[in-house]
Amino acid sequence: MAVTIEGFGTRTIGVAEGVELTAAVGGRGPALVLLHGFPQTRLMWRRVAPLLAAHRTVICPDLRGYGASGKPAAVSEDTYSKRTMAADVVALTGALGFDRFALVGHDRGAHVAFRAGLDHPDRVSHLGILDVLPALDSWDVLHGVDAAVAFHLYLMAQPPGLPEQLIANSADAFFGHFLDAWSASPEAIPAEVRAEYLRASREAVPSIVADYRATAGVDLVHDRADRDAGRRLAMPVTVVQQDWGALLGFDAAARWRPWAADLRHLTTGAGHFMAEEAPQEVAALILDLLDR
Repeated sequence: MAVTIEGFGTRTIGVAEGVELTAAVGGRGPALVLLHGFPQTRLMWRRVAPLLAAHRTVICPDLRGYGASGKPAAVSEDTYSKRTMAADVVALTGALGFDRFALVGHDRGAHVAFRAGLDHPDRVSHLGILDVLPALDSWDVLHGVDAAVAFHLYLMAQPPGLPEQLIANSADAFFGHFLDAWSASPEAIPAEVRAEYLRASREAVPSIVADYRATAGVDLVHDRADRDAGRRLAMPVTVVQQDWGALLGFDAAARWRPWAADLRHLTTGAGHFMAEEAPQEVAALILDLLDR
């Protein structure tokens, strides 16, 4: 039996030429979009989305290049830029009838959400970020042997060819490594969900690599232009991260403050996959954000 988000239907909607996003949609009221991370799909929200559906119309898409959504060939550096992927999300919510929406992203989805907040402040009412730094800051804080924890960033930043081949030849081991290494509560990702994450990732190696490659290239160009221009996120922003800042030798909250005028930075005892490990806590933090 396929794993689903209980009480949610599925919609597949065209968002760009030749690209469709598949999303789980449920609930009622104003729109709240939840964006998944790596190496996951919209299923990462299966324990959070039903808790929020009484308050909002909750939309959980698979990002471009992931899960059941379209995986166009990376014909240019912009195909998987966060600017392009953010535009996908805006097009999706518009097609569902919402001109404004709250937006929460985890990991890769958080980078997309960050870009959507900068590029579309008239569309994004509230912004939640789960367990990432802005891309520019991520690269800035990676130094020496401590950067080994992010070896995948360097691997997928390489020119097309070798990363795709290496990962495809050991896909389950590669993606499974992160599911194991980043989880503080392995039981939070049951066997059937883990199997779905591995299957979906195995089928999306080129697009996943292209997504990461963009964050070592064109995404930094966009972020640097915004930082140099003094652009900031205008909406209320909540950032929730593991308490790993001191361990890695930097102040995560200080990295976020220049980007957001109205920021709440919080830490959690959950691991990286916090929406699956601590769904009640994450849902409560999202509801608190929506009340601001």
